[in-house]
Amino acid sequence: MAKSQIEILFEISAEEFQKFIEKAIFELAKDLEIEGFRKGQAPKEILIPKIGKEKILALATQQAVKENYFREVIDKKLGVISQPEIEILSEVSFGRGFSFKARFATLPEIVLPDYKKIAAQSKRKEILVEEKEIEDALIYLQKSRAKFIFENRPAKRGDFVEIEFQSPQIEGGLKRKDNFILGEGHFILGFEENLQGMVPGQEKEFSLKFPENYPQKELAGNLVDFKVKMNSVQKMELPEINDEFAKNLGKFENLINLKENIKEGIKMEKENVESQKIREEILEKITQETKMEIPEVLIEAEKRRMLEDLKNLVAEKFKISPSDYFVKIKKTEKELLESFSNEAEKKVK
Repeated sequence: MAKSQIEILFEISAEEFQKFIEKAIFELAKDLEIEGFRKGQAPKEILIPKIGKEKILALATQQAVKENYFREVIDKKLGVISQPEIEILSEVSFGRGFSFKARFATLPEIVLPDYKKIAAQSKRKEILVEEKEIEDALIYLQKSRAKFIFENRPAKRGDFVEIEFQSPQIEGGLKRKDNFILGEGHFILGFEENLQGMVPGQEKEFSLKFPENYPQKELAGNLVDFKVKMNSVQKMELPEINDEFAKNLGKFENLINLKENIKEGIKMEKENVESQKIREEILEKITQETKMEIPEVLIEAEKRRMLEDLKNLVAEKFKISPSDYFVKIKKTEKELLESFSNEAEKKVK
């Protein structure tokens, strides 16, 4: 048996078990109606046959096991990390005691390396903010304050467009809506080029060949058909980036003041990312040098959690059932669970 597994033998005396039997009779009889007596107030000799010995013994045994197990765990301050496996070792009957065995996992002994030394060896990189990053942030703010004017003309690059589109090869031809700045929608190469020149209300059909390395294997390297409707074309009027623009954004005296604030914000965000990266590096090194026996129950629980996370992701992102996804990747649920073993062990550790 693994060191983190504990097995305890319990002996319940006849006298102690009788108390649990009395309690079980009271609980099972409280709503029992017997002519000539108030609810639950009939003598035991009448109640026992009405309730049934097996039912009474089952509840009494359950309560005796539960109370004795938890008392032992609390008294000895055992770091239990799993549900106990209970095995009744002797016959349970009226007028006799019984014995049972509880097997469960506890928090293992953890021998840490010199984690302070490991942390001290991790060096942070110098955080710099480039001028282009500030300019990109300004452009983003500029676009967020843009005015949109509906136009009845052919769409061109830089317009804000609203479309409906579908493909028989994607999600069974499910119709989708989207809106974006034409040329910045980040669709597959050729998609947005086909939208240029379309007027509101116009429909168009075209085909595009997907790249060989496209993530969705059923589309990779294949010719995919699209049907698109242009719902609206809007001209974007962008405000000029100047001192007045900065003042309208908040408590900024001028554009220089706004740029300084943006720079500080980007720097803080980068520092947070770097801090998280350093923490992960330190934790990874500590984990590698830590000596511990990992309880199998924790690894199995982590594997199941990872599987549930994957199922939820598949349902939300790809809009298909987990069983359909398993068919697509040609793996069973059991095979997927096993493939998580190494990662699950690492996460638990």
